[in-house]
Amino acid sequence: MVECTIPKDDGTLASFVGFRVQYDNARGPMEGSDTTLTWEKIRALTVSIWINHVMTWNALAQLMTWKTAVANIPYGGAKGGIGCDPGQLSLSELERLTRVFTQKIHDLIGVSADVPAPDMGTNAQTMAWILDEYAKSHGYSPAVVTGKPIDLGGSLGREAATGRGVLFATEALLNEHGKSIAGQGFVVQGVWNVGSWAAQPISEIGGKIVAVSDISGPIKNSKRIDIPSLFKHSVANRGVKGFSGAVQYWLKIVTFSSQQPLGVENENEIKAKFIVEAAYHPTDPEADEILSKKGVTILPDIYANSRGVTVSYFEWVQNIQGFMWDEEKVNNELQAYMTNGFKDVKDPQLRSVYGSFHPQS
Repeated sequence: MVECTIPKDDGTLASFVGFRVQYDNARGPMEGSDTTLTWEKIRALTVSIWINHVMTWNALAQLMTWKTAVANIPYGGAKGGIGCDPGQLSLSELERLTRVFTQKIHDLIGVSADVPAPDMGTNAQTMAWILDEYAKSHGYSPAVVTGKPIDLGGSLGREAATGRGVLFATEALLNEHGKSIAGQGFVVQGVWNVGSWAAQPISEIGGKIVAVSDISGPIKNSKRIDIPSLFKHSVANRGVKGFSGAVQYWLKIVTFSSQQPLGVENENEIKAKFIVEAAYHPTDPEADEILSKKGVTILPDIYANSRGVTVSYFEWVQNIQGFMWDEEKVNNELQAYMTNGFKDVKDPQLRSVYGSFHPQS
């Protein structure tokens, strides 16, 4: 943990706490995303709750170690971030904070040691600041971070990979059961980021998106939701609520936070035959057990959520080689890794390690 003090735009000083958890590097350099936390709320926590919070981030670094192994890429696992609310900081304040944080940890990260990537509250611009600040001490090293802007060595197709990976994982699962995406009905829980990138290609190849949800609530259309029109509405209205091509309804699934699982209030409301866990740990153990007994096939997050780190690996490789791929090659390689990963997760000898995968074939 490091203390990061910066001058704010109004001339006052503000201090924030940053951290980088490095869990394991047995398979290669550690890789894990940097995120942001609302630290003002955390300061008031008791010591016991604070310890639990630290253990959560250690667990996420551990999860990344397993995820990179499942994806079969030569990385270990790490996790990092800064305790702040990025929405309360100006762009210049965010830049100063990111650069100070990088100054504090630059000896911990490196092309062959630990490679940060973007996550909640961070983006390509954040990675560009880290890259530039790191270069002041170690020289220009584009492979030190991933998720960078294209002009600074970022990989084509990285943003779309969040959805394409889910598409490829879903295709592999349905193919195993003699089905295809075309003509199947889909419900997308959370249409920001991963959900939006996944819904678009699924819709394009004939999948029927019949219900979606976000923070504003769930909507449904039993025939099909027009995804491009929905996204336009969602951007303009900051949510799917009120979209004219669907109706509001009550969905008895509760999301507690991005780091907590889904709790199922009434398992009988879940009619799906397949669940693809595209987010971090989205199904709690109790719901997982209930759904498994109902014959629902659950594709675990440790596999279905691995597309981001996989394309981060592709970016790292391209930077080291100094040879950039076109988007078609990125997509083809991602499909190959996701398809092979599915075969590994389906292996009964690995299932107890990788998570709850319940084939009903």
